[in-house]
Amino acid sequence: MDIETLRAYCLSKPHVSEDLPFDEDTLVFKVGGKIFVLTGLSGPFSINLKCDPEYALELREQYAAIRPGYHMNKRHWNTLDMDGTLAPELVRLLIDHSYALVYASLTKKVRTQLESGTDL
Repeated sequence: MDIETLRAYCLSKPHVSEDLPFDEDTLVFKVGGKIFVLTGLSGPFSINLKCDPEYALELREQYAAIRPGYHMNKRHWNTLDMDGTLAPELVRLLIDHSYALVYASLTKKVRTQLESGTDL
């Protein structure tokens, strides 16, 4: 998966926005104002994804290209090195997992606003 495929996949999800909130090099994808994917626009291609803590540990043990989240809470975030060793299906599954975790953490009010099309 390359950056454009990542971008298209993330933006295909309901209620997702993209932003450069930290600097011109760090692209984030948010749902309900909360980040579920971060990636750098320069340097080696990698992505940070939110992950269930136990599942995060399992993934790190199973895949060399998955490590604790760079500059993130290492308990809840993983960094995936997008060097071609991870199957695209796995990457999409982990993006879906991150999105689902973040969406589920939104307040009922925010979820209702998103689902009704009301601006946040």
